[in-house]
Amino acid sequence: MLPKKTILSINVSQGKYPEFVDNIVELAQGRVSSYVCVANVHMLVEAHQSKAFQKIVNDADIVTPDGMPLAKCFQLLHQQPQDRVDGMSLLPALLEEASKSGLSVYFYGGSQKMINETTKYLGNTYPSLNIAGAYSPPFRALTEDEKDNIAARITASEANLVFVVLGCPKQEKWMNEMKGKIPAVMIGIGGALPVLIGMQRRAPEWMQKNSLEWLYRLMQEPKRLFKRYFSTNSTFLYLLAKEKITVHKKEMPYG
Repeated sequence: MLPKKTILSINVSQGKYPEFVDNIVELAQGRVSSYVCVANVHMLVEAHQSKAFQKIVNDADIVTPDGMPLAKCFQLLHQQPQDRVDGMSLLPALLEEASKSGLSVYFYGGSQKMINETTKYLGNTYPSLNIAGAYSPPFRALTEDEKDNIAARITASEANLVFVVLGCPKQEKWMNEMKGKIPAVMIGIGGALPVLIGMQRRAPEWMQKNSLEWLYRLMQEPKRLFKRYFSTNSTFLYLLAKEKITVHKKEMPYG
């Protein structure tokens, strides 16, 4: 399994981009009950504010540096370069690998419209892909019986990869709860799926490379995202500055 480095409040996996894909595929081939968190600034701040959620993220088998700020933190905090492993490129890469290797996929979460569009898109784009199933759960807290039935349904599908589309932190909590119940690798892909199937647009490449993808999303959904981005980005910058000052003090010579 990939090693991890502490980035402020969470432990993020370290390695080259292809290594992440290979490790996830290996878990999928063995149908190992496991989960992958695709971490960005929002997830990091959520983990900082909740010890329980922090543990959920840190218990993940793999935590990818989804956001460019997290990838850059490896250099800032540990003097080591790190590839960005974002959900929007990881999702199609895994679908391509699954299609080639005969691994079956399951989609859990999102609206029924999104599930329908996903099935249509996958059929056109990956005609040889084995789709084990797709399910849009009720938009409310599930009962224990419902959770057990969902776990049984996904297990019976014999899926190798389960793509979870519930959004942070709900999808990470669900995957953590289902570890040991579903014999597959679960990946929380959040907003990557609607972009893949064309329901939303992705930021231009120059914005991605300059850590401005959040700004592009904000421009698309200002009412929904303004408060979240203002709060999380401010908190992240504060935590990063605080950590850099702490590290600098430790490195200062005495005497």
